Amino acid sequence: MSTSESAAVADAPQMPEPRVREFAAHSVGGGPALVFGLLGLFGGVGIAVSAVAVTSGGGKAALIVGGCVISLAAFITLCGLNTVAPGEARVVQLFGRYRGTVRQDGLRWVNPLTDRTKISTRVRNHETAVLKVNDAYGNPVELAAVVVWRVEDTAQAVFEVDDYIEFVSTQTEAAVRHIAIEYPYDAHDEDGLSLRGNAEEITEKLGVELYARVEAAGVEIIESRFTHLAYAPEIASAMLQRQQAGAVVAARRQIVDGAVGMVEAALARLTEQDVVELDSERKAAMVSNLMVVLCGDRSVHPVINTGTLYQ
Repeated sequence: MSTSESAAVADAPQMPEPRVREFAAHSVGGGPALVFGLLGLFGGVGIAVSAVAVTSGGGKAALIVGGCVISLAAFITLCGLNTVAPGEARVVQLFGRYRGTVRQDGLRWVNPLTDRTKISTRVRNHETAVLKVNDAYGNPVELAAVVVWRVEDTAQAVFEVDDYIEFVSTQTEAAVRHIAIEYPYDAHDEDGLSLRGNAEEITEKLGVELYARVEAAGVEIIESRFTHLAYAPEIASAMLQRQQAGAVVAARRQIVDGAVGMVEAALARLTEQDVVELDSERKAAMVSNLMVVLCGDRSVHPVINTGTLYQ
């Protein structure tokens, strides 16, 4: 784990250690159980119906009771059947105690006296609403994020939190808000991290914090990413003017740097080839003229000197 990830984990809340972990429940193929259950159910009904042909009162009662008992046992056996689809699991409890999880898809049979909770292990998306938060400089910004997740530990998802879907939703919003107030939208210094300028780094920190927040619910974060990032409408116009001014200053700085290099090259070439000798005053005048020509944003109209250099 990198230093940035360690810092993000340190900022995240410390969740309690899980009291239960997922393990495989004892289950068998449901095909034989289905066959035996149906045979017992129809056999018990047949035995009870055959009591009509018996004249003895004791024999008739015995057949009816025996048929009912066999049918009831077969019905209870059939209650242990479960159809598990791909991407689903069954959390098995016996009298309130966790007895394991059935992940194998198909028709499975478990103890019919157990309670089985259906839980999806498919990949899910959760997109937050557009949140308005003050960034590190106090400027109101709007942002939203999408999180791709799935249940990794079904026992933790069922027993450690009240509602794991709502838990993921709430913790995602909390993590997005926490990340937003930790960093500015635009950093004033070049070395600082910002929400707009360092999207990959901020997204990585968001993923690390989300993992620390939802790990207690047995949830795996596959990907997290900001889907919306902008200044709030009340300051968007002012911040746009600031960004435009910064762009103009940066462009002018680049133009001036290029012009200075061109002037240096021109003076060096004139001196090297001994084209003309210029004193300090004429060099200053030449530099001034070249800088005006190279840095001006309008077309230059030159004035031709038909006299000497000093007239």
